[in-house]
Amino acid sequence: MSQPLRRFTGLHIAPEVADRLRAVLPRMAEETVAAITVEVPSYTDAFSGSMGQNIENAVQMALGAFLRIATHADDSHPAGQLTAALDGAYELGRGEARNGRSIDALLAAYRVGARVAWQGLSATALEAGLDGATIARFAEMVFAFIDELSASSVSGHTDELATTGRARERYLERLAQALLAGESEQALAAHAEKADWPAPRTLTAVLLPTGQVRGLTAFFGSATLQLNADLPGLDDAESMTVLLVPDVDGPRRGGLTTALTGRRAWVGSTRPWREVHVSYDRAVRCRSLPVAEADGVVDADDHLVQLLIAADPESAHDLRRKALAPLANLRPDTAARLAETLRSWLLHQGRRDAVAAELFVHAQTVRYRMTQLRELYGPQLTDPDAVFELLVALSVPPA
Repeated sequence: MSQPLRRFTGLHIAPEVADRLRAVLPRMAEETVAAITVEVPSYTDAFSGSMGQNIENAVQMALGAFLRIATHADDSHPAGQLTAALDGAYELGRGEARNGRSIDALLAAYRVGARVAWQGLSATALEAGLDGATIARFAEMVFAFIDELSASSVSGHTDELATTGRARERYLERLAQALLAGESEQALAAHAEKADWPAPRTLTAVLLPTGQVRGLTAFFGSATLQLNADLPGLDDAESMTVLLVPDVDGPRRGGLTTALTGRRAWVGSTRPWREVHVSYDRAVRCRSLPVAEADGVVDADDHLVQLLIAADPESAHDLRRKALAPLANLRPDTAARLAETLRSWLLHQGRRDAVAAELFVHAQTVRYRMTQLRELYGPQLTDPDAVFELLVALSVPPA
C-alpha cells in the first residue's frame, strides 16, 4: 500500500455508522460551500447560481470518496478511489489558474472545507457512539485526505500557470519578430492582442551581447520585449539580444543610458511602437560605426550624421573622392594634412586661431595651408553649395 493511501485507510467502524456518516454528506457539502462563499471572497461570485450546486455535488463526491477509501466500503478499491480523487483535485487546480484565481484562494477554500466537514462528521460520529481513539484517528484521516487534495491542486495550478506562461512567452516572441520585420498595423495589433501585451506609445531598440542582458528586463518593466535568436541583419558569431523598451523617449532616455552603464550596447532612436523596426535598424547600423569599436553605450541619436553617411557607403566614398580631387596630385601625407585643415576651417567658419588650437599647429601654419587650398579649390570655398558638399565629404572616413 502506498504511503499516501496508508494515511487515510483502515478506519474500523460498523456498517450502520458508515451509513449515518454518508447520510449527512449532502448537508455537509451545502454547509461547506456556504462557509467558503462567506470566508473566501474570491469565490462569492463563482459559487453563485447553478455553479454553486455543481460545487456542492463535487464536494459531496469528494467526501463520499474519502469515506469509501477510509472504510473500504462496498468492496471499493482504495488506490483507484484515491487516484480519481487526486486527479479531480489536480484538474480543479488547473481550472482555478485558468480562471485567474490564486492558489492561496484555493488553499483557503480547502481549509474552510476541512473545518466545516469535520465539524459535521465528528458530531455524527459522536452521536453514533464512536470512542475517542477512533474519532481521533478519524480526524487525522480527514485532514490527511485534505492535505493530499491540496497538494494535488497546487500541482495542477502550478502546471497550468507554467503552461500558460510558456505559451505567452511564445506569443511575445512572435510579436517581437513581427515588430522587427515591420509587419502591417493590423498584423501587429493581432499579435499584441494574442500575447496580451499592452501596447505603449513608443519603443526603443537596445542591442547588446546576450551575456550582458541580466537584470535589464526587470529594470525596464514587464512590457519590455526580448528576442535573442534569428535577429535580422546580424550574421556574426557573437550572440546578441535585442530589447524593445517601452516609453523611454524624451527626458526618460537619460535613464535608459544610465541603466546600460558598464555594458556594451547600441541604442536605436525612439519610434512609435509599430515603427520600432526603424529603431532596431539604426541600432544594428551603429555597430558598424568607428565609435562602436570601444566598449560602452552607443546612442544612435548622437550619431545621426554618421549613420546617414554610412547608409550608402559607396556614394559616400564617391563623394569624398570627388571633393578631394583637387588634392589628388599631391603627396599622400600633404593631401591628408590639407584635408584635415580644410575640414577644421569649414567647421570653425574660418577662425584661424580655433583651427590652430584644434590641430595643435601655429596660426601661421593654418594661414599657409589655407593659401594652398584656395589656390587648389578657387571659388568653391565661397560657394555655399560647394562648401556643404565639402563638409559632408570630409565627414566620411577614408576608405
